[in-house]
Amino acid sequence: QVQLVESGGGLVQPGGSLRLSCAASGFTFSSYWMYWVRQAPGKGLDWISSISTGGGSTYYADSVKGRFTISRDNAKNTVYLQMNSLKPEDTAVYYCNARSQFFTYWGQGTQVTVSS
Repeated sequence: QVQLVESGGGLVQPGGSLRLSCAASGFTFSSYWMYWVRQAPGKGLDWISSISTGGGSTYYADSVKGRFTISRDNAKNTVYLQMNSLKPEDTAVYYCNARSQFFTYWGQGTQVTVSS
């Protein structure tokens, strides 16, 4: 059974940090590009970061570049998103997404709220 389980969300003050984790199981994690996507209240899905299968290539949306860092540990079947200098506009449900040429899988999401 394929599972992607996000964790690490919560309430944080502006300027604070959070580290999201996404634990994968049921598929060959190391063969999948991994993505973080978020959905702010009342808005659509918004891609924010992706990482290649081996972790050697990473990409970021302009809105998070320089503040967020994506990484993965293929031995632990886990992808991370380190989020620093958080802003109220980062408030959203954050989803991890696994993609290969033939399949795509989604986690259930974790809520991140940035508020004072």
